[in-house]
Amino acid sequence: MPEAVGSGKSPVEIFKTSLANNVSTGIAAIKGLMQVLEVANAKTLQELVALLKAETEKFKQVDNCSVITVTSASELFLRFITLAHTQLETQVFEDCLKLMLDRGAEFLHKLESMRGKVAEYFGPHVTDGGKILVHGESKVVLEALLHAAKSGKEFEVYLTTSGWKLKKQLDAANIVANRIEDMAIGYVMNKMDCVVLGAEGVCESGGIINQIGTLPIAIVAKQFNKPVYTLVESFKFVRFYPLQQDDLPEQYLERTGGQEQSEDVACADLHSRVDYTPPAHITLLFTDLGILTPSAVSDELIKIYL
Repeated sequence: MPEAVGSGKSPVEIFKTSLANNVSTGIAAIKGLMQVLEVANAKTLQELVALLKAETEKFKQVDNCSVITVTSASELFLRFITLAHTQLETQVFEDCLKLMLDRGAEFLHKLESMRGKVAEYFGPHVTDGGKILVHGESKVVLEALLHAAKSGKEFEVYLTTSGWKLKKQLDAANIVANRIEDMAIGYVMNKMDCVVLGAEGVCESGGIINQIGTLPIAIVAKQFNKPVYTLVESFKFVRFYPLQQDDLPEQYLERTGGQEQSEDVACADLHSRVDYTPPAHITLLFTDLGILTPSAVSDELIKIYL
């Protein structure tokens, strides 16, 4: 198989560096794949596609990255840059590669603008004086909250344990942020106006794969008749239709990395890092494509992959 060559960083190094710089997993994956296009020594389109897929598999082995997001973003990237496949097959390979690089840069630009669009769609749904429960540390959720605050909305955020890292940034934006233990969800839910979640992947069913603990929070919210909003970029839409937790592929569940760990950490890693929340527990999805009901996701996936 051809290899990525050159004097610069390898695609995996670019992926890791991007993650370390707080770049979202999907965009980090595309930046890594762009490097593949830049330095690959492939001689045919088929060889180049094989190389892109091989590098994608390497990305999935990086510690604590979202395998789901890498999979969906990489599939869409490959589809986007090869859309004009008949044109690519009739061109000299050097011209073909240049066209793919141009299309790749266009795709990356689209991805980088998605988060802002999601924030704009969500803003009007934030009520003055409202209380919002946030689970996880989704970057798109953080940007949406900051955007709402900049527009003059005043609201209070309650962060579950997995989202405590967001408190510093919310405090800096003068957003009241309260940290709560996961076990207090049932106690605080009645005071909330809504629950806001990110997602590592959105399935064909309209259900979401997200950080562990999302499902029980959504179940409690439904019991209290509280809306559950998912804020997510469309590149996380994935062609996958689970019916229950056991349907999630093993690679979606396990933490990656082969470093030696303490007994406590190793024990914790036996548990899933994500769970699946069925569409019945999701009220609306705020995406760069617009505001969607869970049932509309399958139609959007058809459009994306058509």
